[in-house]
Amino acid sequence: MTGSAAETAFATATLIARAETQEVVEDAIRSFGRMLGYDRFVLFAASSAREDVVDRIYWVEGDWFGGGKSVDAASYVRRCPVTHHMIEAHAPFFWTKTSGASGECYRMVQTPTGEGIHGIQIPIFGPLGLEGAMSLGGTRIDSSITARLALSLVADTAFSTVRGLLDGPSENSAIRLSEREREVLSWTAAGRRQADIAVILGLSERTVENHLRRIRKRLGASTTAQAIRTAIQNGDIES
Repeated sequence: MTGSAAETAFATATLIARAETQEVVEDAIRSFGRMLGYDRFVLFAASSAREDVVDRIYWVEGDWFGGGKSVDAASYVRRCPVTHHMIEAHAPFFWTKTSGASGECYRMVQTPTGEGIHGIQIPIFGPLGLEGAMSLGGTRIDSSITARLALSLVADTAFSTVRGLLDGPSENSAIRLSEREREVLSWTAAGRRQADIAVILGLSERTVENHLRRIRKRLGASTTAQAIRTAIQNGDIES
């Protein structure tokens, strides 16, 4: 990827930021992505506090499944190993998908090579932690450092723009807790351990932990005890 392509990334992000429709965003990503060998796209809202990670899928395009195979895209994104690997990631990463007698095989790699579909997953973080992601894939992709940085800029701008267009301002969600978050924090305030809360609510311990982490970020608390006090003051949970 040349310097001129990097300039194109900036111009693309600027175009996306000014977009008034999702179609304009998609066209811009499609055009820029194909310059780098990417012709498959997924953009979605996500949360590490959810069991299935994915909150809402904004856009899916391209032959992700090979040979034009018809598969429910929403289910595919939710069960995809790449999506779940994102919870452990703190930066964009490359992946490779190959197919064989035993089915599809996904690998997280430094540099995609060989046959198969290759791609990049770009987690998008905000004040509440993980808020979304974009995946781009293709059979012959640019996986250089410059391409990774350029795609990260475009993906981050695209997510913010599309979320604003479709979901509107999110100030309220950063103040009030969801019903599940109130349940988790209420049981925590009652002195229950995370393992107990997981059994009571039918969740994994990891999901309970992720809920508590997200709650602290929502409420601007450095500790769970502080989050409990703030939630009581806000009327989210009872004392």
